[in-house]
Amino acid sequence: MDFVNKTVLNSLKYGCNPHQSESYVHKINDIQFPFEILNGKPGYINLIDAIQSWCLVTELNSILNVPCAASFKHTSPAGVGTSEPISKIYDNIYNIKSEELSATSIAFIRARTADPLSSFGDFIAISDVVDEETAKLIKREVSDGIIALNYTDKALDILKTKKSGLYIIIKGDKNILDNIKDKIEYRELNGIGLSQKINSEKTNDSYFMNIPTKNKNITESIKRDLIIANTTLKYTPSNSIVYAKDGQVIGVGAGQQNRVDCVKLAGSKAKKWLLTTHPKTIKMITALKPNIKRQSKVNIRMQFLENDFTNIEYANWCANFNDKYLDLSLESRHISKTESCDFIDNMNVSMASDAFFPFRDNIDKCSQYGVKYILQPGGSIRDNDIIKACDDYGILMCISGVRVFTH
Repeated sequence: MDFVNKTVLNSLKYGCNPHQSESYVHKINDIQFPFEILNGKPGYINLIDAIQSWCLVTELNSILNVPCAASFKHTSPAGVGTSEPISKIYDNIYNIKSEELSATSIAFIRARTADPLSSFGDFIAISDVVDEETAKLIKREVSDGIIALNYTDKALDILKTKKSGLYIIIKGDKNILDNIKDKIEYRELNGIGLSQKINSEKTNDSYFMNIPTKNKNITESIKRDLIIANTTLKYTPSNSIVYAKDGQVIGVGAGQQNRVDCVKLAGSKAKKWLLTTHPKTIKMITALKPNIKRQSKVNIRMQFLENDFTNIEYANWCANFNDKYLDLSLESRHISKTESCDFIDNMNVSMASDAFFPFRDNIDKCSQYGVKYILQPGGSIRDNDIIKACDDYGILMCISGVRVFTH
């Protein structure tokens, strides 16, 4: 971009693909470079994930004033979490001891377990100092790198052992959002330069002032979840929908060409997260044979929750269980559609949309995933139809008037 002043700071491992070898980090104009690379050599996509995830957790932390974490994969958040305490029911599921977790560890666990299949090989962001306990949890995961406010000496030593010493570790500047406020950002595509003012809009109390639905009973915990969902949208390629519950993201639908597909994609991920604590899921987990590796347990659990096996796949899946479990009927093992609907119906899930809903089918579909609270910009010619749809399902909906497209 010859129309701006740029300075090469570092060469990168490579661009989007290994054959794109001419790849560098540049400092543009007077914007202060917000990172310090402590270990490893990041690539082009690594830094996109680092920048976006760091802005996300820093922004969310500035709003909620609690430790926040994100798990990014290929420029989209797979999960976002805060330090809201984790129920003991997840101890065996996530292989943790919930009562011993630090606030930072909780935020990381929530982010990493929202969509564990997508988070495999992720880039992690943590708004606070990474302690030894959090580093130990990160060490056991397959991950490309991390960006955080800082690291204790022990945490840094632990993380430096990952990937044979090549794990990417970056220290972020907590003032990044202040440094870029009101600045212009530039993008070049095939020799064509584009620019725009950086989106420095934050979700705030004004987003909850306009509640046109009959249900207007909004609580602070619901506001928190809607803030988490809406802030996540800001760093998710559009079209996008985000589901949240209990202080974390539980489903992201990103980059779809129509909004209802986003609703269904994010909803299917949220459904699997919600059904993780179903009694039949717990029974399945406890029936696993000993010595199965932790990541394999994750894959087995997700296969169970998706329940769309081929015959060969199901035979291989069954090989992981003791005979007592296999003696049960299929009806006793698996969660039926009716059981799933009954379990999810009263979950009080929150959902945010980055732009208005064009048709009521979005509301019809999200209601199937336990959604009871919605935040969206409004502005459709069918807003009244959307309000009516929400009233049909007893859903509370806030209209913010602020779109959060990301492209």
